[in-house]
Amino acid sequence: MKRKPRVCVISLGCAKNLVDSEHILGWLAEKRYPLAGTLEEADIAVINTCGFVQTAVEEAIHTILEVSEKKRKGQLQKLFVVGCFVQRYGYKLRREMPEVDGWAGPGQIHRIAELLQERRRKGPPFLINKPTFLPDHRTPRVQSTPPFSAYLKIAEGCSHRCSFCIIPQLRGPFRSRSLESLIEETTQMAERGVQEVNLIAQDTTMYGRDLGQGYQLEDLVEKLIQVRGISWVRILYSHPERITDRLLELMESPSPLCPYLDIPLQHADPEILKAMGRGMDVTKVWKLIERIRSRNERISLRTTVMVGFPGETEAAFRRLWEFVKDAEFDHLGAFVFSPEKGAAACRMKHPVERGVAEKRRDRIMRLQARISRKKNDARIGEVHPVLIESNGDEKGSLSAGRTTYMAPEVDGQVFVAKGSGEVGRIVPVRITGASTYDLLGERA
Repeated sequence: MKRKPRVCVISLGCAKNLVDSEHILGWLAEKRYPLAGTLEEADIAVINTCGFVQTAVEEAIHTILEVSEKKRKGQLQKLFVVGCFVQRYGYKLRREMPEVDGWAGPGQIHRIAELLQERRRKGPPFLINKPTFLPDHRTPRVQSTPPFSAYLKIAEGCSHRCSFCIIPQLRGPFRSRSLESLIEETTQMAERGVQEVNLIAQDTTMYGRDLGQGYQLEDLVEKLIQVRGISWVRILYSHPERITDRLLELMESPSPLCPYLDIPLQHADPEILKAMGRGMDVTKVWKLIERIRSRNERISLRTTVMVGFPGETEAAFRRLWEFVKDAEFDHLGAFVFSPEKGAAACRMKHPVERGVAEKRRDRIMRLQARISRKKNDARIGEVHPVLIESNGDEKGSLSAGRTTYMAPEVDGQVFVAKGSGEVGRIVPVRITGASTYDLLGERA
């Protein structure tokens, strides 16, 4: 019997895209395709792309060209490209990149095995439609994150109309998974040793509102924190208008729910927020921050801000800078506005020069670095639970892990000098030192 070709899946973009890539691996494994850990071991490459902003588009193009060069040299048999980049640019990709053997948008990734098997007729197969597909707990999935930590995508798509964003065109309208399906998948995760579950969606706080059954995010969280074996549940990508007192009360109660909120605020100037279509003014944002910080439990806050949006004057930027200075977020990311074709903001007047916007981003991040260092210094002497992600080696590297107020990939780590413990275990660590974004500690 002829051996099936080995397949390597390259995942670009955010954690939501990573979950799609894990499903692609699951569908391929179900069809008995051998999975290759590296491109060098593979016969076929599948690139799952992002197409949200221009930098993601450039990364997708660069990766496609890089991998297609291996194919040209005979080091790879076939190359397939799927995901948001395909949805965004459509059929013209087939003409512009003939070296690709097949294409699929995010709404067609469940047909990946069919795509790999389809023979060329007049050209490479192209699977694209209005995205409606929604995986559930029965959908095959091969976890690619460490065995102790996983992402749980609770919904797909987006129904907001932020003027700078094209996600609704790429991913379709917001659609929640059923409560029962999410509980079952979390149970499956716990059974295979997952300790930490990170909830993701374009807007996690929108969960359930489209189901017509009265479910909300809080109902889901109440169920998930009862799943035996799960130590931490973290909520990512929350909209500021839907942070309820009930959710904050859940974070205060002794449970696996991490005292952590990721709330992308985008800006602090009233006119910029209005032009962005964000729907929440600065007064309401300050009230939200005060509500969060008035709780007995210290809740860690992460946000994202955008600079260089059309019409952002120096005065408007200064309002944002002052807001970041006064709010003192635990974690913050800043990025430069990207005029994306299809987004309303692309047609707005008074654009900001790229160089000016980049300098503003750097000014925000220098400010945040000072805030972060101050907050980290204040944690010296405290004891925190740390999920150990890696052990040190003989060359002197330290063990590393994260606390409840550190999300994977984006928030820094705790380096443990003495007695860290087994990878995948949560251990108490006394903080003994700090840097701008990371902490140093020893087993308590």
